[in-house]
Amino acid sequence: MMASQPGNSDFPPAGDTPDERTAWLVRHEAYLKMLARLEIDSRFQGKFSASDAVQQTLLEAWHGWQNFRGSTEAERVAWVRGILAHQLAHLARHFAGAKKRDVSRELSLDASLAQSSQRLDQLLAVGGPSPSAAAVAAEQRLRLAEVLERLPEDYRQVILLRNLQDLPYEEIARRMDRGVGAVRMLWVRALQRLRDEIRGDSEWRQ
Repeated sequence: MMASQPGNSDFPPAGDTPDERTAWLVRHEAYLKMLARLEIDSRFQGKFSASDAVQQTLLEAWHGWQNFRGSTEAERVAWVRGILAHQLAHLARHFAGAKKRDVSRELSLDASLAQSSQRLDQLLAVGGPSPSAAAVAAEQRLRLAEVLERLPEDYRQVILLRNLQDLPYEEIARRMDRGVGAVRMLWVRALQRLRDEIRGDSEWRQ
């Protein structure tokens, strides 16, 4: 069994028993769904569901658990992101009617998912000071994804488009079919709601 991360005893590490691997994967579900939604919205125009991609990712990771060859929690997360990239590429081929696997697309998706994960970290400062310990940062990243999943759809969407995809207000307004001024106000309200949710989360660690 993988040892607990130092200074972070509340955060369950990956383990080798069926219950431990299930708990670890479920803990990462909201995080994976957030990353999948970003890719689907930006690359595939919402042609398939983030939930479908994530459920297949969790299933493949569970059954292929022993195939992981890394030694750290960060490497385990990167391994699961790679599985998600594979699932997204598979769904893209299905909806495009293509049969041949495109390894270059999977590598591109994997890099994009990693970049989105880094941008998700930038939102950690919304709730307070950024954590200094890597283990605590990993825990907060997962909890931030869970908080974002609880937001109203329009709040979550404007935060994803603005903070994680770094789109200008004009493009966000086009995608959300709103005026630019309305999008700016929506973004401000969404960030405030995110702050309130984070500060009201009893599990959030400052």
